[in-house]
Amino acid sequence: MPERKQLFLNLFEMACVSHITHGLWPLPGNNRERFADLDYWTELAQILEHGGFDGVFLADVIGAYDVFRGGPETALREGLQSPNIDPLLVIPAMAAVTKRLGFGVTFSTTYEPPFAFARRMSTLDHLTKGRVGWNVVTSYLPNAAHNFGLDGEVPHDLRYQYADEYVDVLYKLWEGSWDDDAVVADRERRIFTDPSKVRYIDHVGDRFKVAGPHIVHPSPQRTPVMFQATGSPAGIEFAGRHAEVVFTGGRTSEEFRRNADGMRDAAERHGRGRDAVKFIAMAGVIVGRTEEEAADKWRLYQQHSSLDGILAHSSLPVDLTAFPRDITVREALLRAEFPAERVPFLPLDKTVGQALDFIGGNRDDRFLVVGTAKTVADEIERWLDEDGLDGINLRQYHSFDTARDFAELVVPELRKRGRLPEEGSHPGTLRERLFGAGNSRLPDGHIGARYRGGANLDNPVAPLQLGTANVGSF
Repeated sequence: MPERKQLFLNLFEMACVSHITHGLWPLPGNNRERFADLDYWTELAQILEHGGFDGVFLADVIGAYDVFRGGPETALREGLQSPNIDPLLVIPAMAAVTKRLGFGVTFSTTYEPPFAFARRMSTLDHLTKGRVGWNVVTSYLPNAAHNFGLDGEVPHDLRYQYADEYVDVLYKLWEGSWDDDAVVADRERRIFTDPSKVRYIDHVGDRFKVAGPHIVHPSPQRTPVMFQATGSPAGIEFAGRHAEVVFTGGRTSEEFRRNADGMRDAAERHGRGRDAVKFIAMAGVIVGRTEEEAADKWRLYQQHSSLDGILAHSSLPVDLTAFPRDITVREALLRAEFPAERVPFLPLDKTVGQALDFIGGNRDDRFLVVGTAKTVADEIERWLDEDGLDGINLRQYHSFDTARDFAELVVPELRKRGRLPEEGSHPGTLRERLFGAGNSRLPDGHIGARYRGGANLDNPVAPLQLGTANVGSF
């Protein structure tokens, strides 16, 4: 009998009050307001470690949501990703109280220089013993651009061109600057590092000029696991070249498979196999000991969901809540003197009420299940076997009940079915958990591996070809 495909299980987190479940933080027993307390992160890490989770996926933004209603007031009232502390800094605390839990952390390539970030990630890879991954983003909030001295956002596809050179610099530092045996720690000869095995990278590109050498010796993975969240044509092309794990989704099985196949095609175009990329999706799982208990939880979460929070998060540039629910969206835009072409995603001939109801419930897609552990496990097996999903980022409705419920009820059922590792298993590095024992480093076919041993440092890689696409927000 063939071995059953195992689920890669992440909890989706962010170092803020309201991440993606808006309006739920005041619920009884919810710990969201403790996000700036170190004990929150160590307690959560231990719940996940002992509960069978593979990792925690940390989102981030570097600006305020200030488009909706013309300012940040709604987002601030809702606690929408502001205040928001730096996610890189909570990882060492979580790593210190765990042995197998992995960490995927978000960082943008658009505004900060690559040399300093290379040092931070190598440090985290050392401190976690190779349990860290990087979610590569290019930033999309207008306020983020304003925070770094720009008048407006860098155009979408140009951000990906910047990102391509950014990660090229990082590969040179992580993979090419130091040999594996550069650190000798020879007490008798009083030599810690063999200078002949460390080199400058001397990168000179369109945007960056970095001499090197890398200031951190080789970490267990060298390059952290490369995560990416994307759906745009430019993002898909970038993922085909760089990503090992892609955070994507779809409202139907067909849409998800189409998205995944597009990224597999892109991986092939960049000389990688179709199996070089794994796919995770955000999943909503509401589990109870009975179907009725699960349904009650789901009703509670729906009743307390904040439409204002959702609208602020979507950066809707026109406030539909200011208009009667029975007029059409087209009429509302006319009254607001707002050009319809600026909101092509809105259904112009639907009523305002219908549009708001759709936006408010727009997250209930293919990867949502409400029920007992058996119901949930059955559905997760469908995601794995029929859709081709490799893992999930579990959406938190309640901290820590969402994680505890999954750990106590669903994990034992999935283990019984061979869909999760047995308790006490220790996969080593994060990349090994994803791709198997002995695979701590980038695979040979990955573009970053071309710099191993100092090779190709003076042989520039061809720029990423993005075509003419200029859509999407990731």
